Amino acid sequence: MLRYLTSGESHGQSLISILDGVPSNIELNIDEINEELKKRQSGYGRGGRMKIEQDTINILGGVRGKKTLGGPISVEVKNKDYENWSKYMNPMEDVDLESKKVSNVRPGHADLVGCLKYDFDDARNVLERSSARETASRVAVGAICKQILKNFDIYFTSHVVQIGNIKDNNLYEFDYIKENVDNSQVRCVNKDIEKDMINEIDKVKSNGDTIGGVVEIRVKNVIPGLGSYTHFDKKIDGELAMHLMGTQAIKGVEIGIGFDVANNYGSKVMDEIIYNDEDGIRRNTNRLGGIEGGMTTGEELIIRCAMKPIPTLYKPLNSININTLESYQASIERSDNCAVPACSVVCENVVAFVICKYFLDKIGGDNLLDLKENYNSYIKRLGDRGWKR
Repeated sequence: MLRYLTSGESHGQSLISILDGVPSNIELNIDEINEELKKRQSGYGRGGRMKIEQDTINILGGVRGKKTLGGPISVEVKNKDYENWSKYMNPMEDVDLESKKVSNVRPGHADLVGCLKYDFDDARNVLERSSARETASRVAVGAICKQILKNFDIYFTSHVVQIGNIKDNNLYEFDYIKENVDNSQVRCVNKDIEKDMINEIDKVKSNGDTIGGVVEIRVKNVIPGLGSYTHFDKKIDGELAMHLMGTQAIKGVEIGIGFDVANNYGSKVMDEIIYNDEDGIRRNTNRLGGIEGGMTTGEELIIRCAMKPIPTLYKPLNSININTLESYQASIERSDNCAVPACSVVCENVVAFVICKYFLDKIGGDNLLDLKENYNSYIKRLGDRGWKR
């Protein structure tokens, strides 16, 4: 079973990931993995931290000569800013616990409840781990998963479809998004709407506020049958929602037309099934986003995530001091005023992990050769039943 853990603090020495369950002999393109990390750091509305860090991966184990060995893969992303924080964050020496202490907790962040749960008098101990800096690890893991899946022509892309009240309601082809999204400062493929989004971010920043939005993830060439209807915890849409909702600041996930299923009759929700000799079994529409009964249908996956505004405001909200319980304005940590473009990159790679996990569970194989043989056997069996790649 494919699984991973992450470790590390926002201003600690490094972020560490251990990815277990990767078959052997998968060749890794390190430049492509680092490009994913670079994209996570970009986007209009990012804060000063992104000018300090230039994330790249350092693989510590599980890979030899750029090929996976079948054992756990250990990945490091160094925090360059640790140079400025070592006297506050060193894990093996006495540190200055007062200078960076955070007592005025921030509404919308993990500060308050984290201090209560873990019995801290300093929210620094909470925010260092709950920070979205941790998503660099998840992007690294997802980028490795993409390297596995590209052997089977499964590809991913994502784009921003909403920032604040500025929406892009157009439906684009996968290839159009893939070819154009990296040319946009806000990862919006519509140039006119991109300008409106940038103006909205500027307006919010000038008011000392923050803004959220919606990102869309697309997955192309997914085979039918990933996931299962037999148990609730084997449904792939359930696991996608769990992993995406476990991503910092995500407050909603929908697949296909999502909540609009409640606004339409069944005839306008379900995807009719057709067959012809040339294309095999297909759907006329893809309103359910490529998943039925907890399983992929073979159609393109369409997933959207709603990101709340970042809770660190330069015009702080009213809060309390966690130790004295007196009323104060919340603390200000260095932050972005809009991280929605980066969120699309993060969520895309989170989805890549889940798809890879279910792909490996379905196909099986300890090495790339066995994977390919099992995959080809499954595709042939599907072809005999009328589904064509």
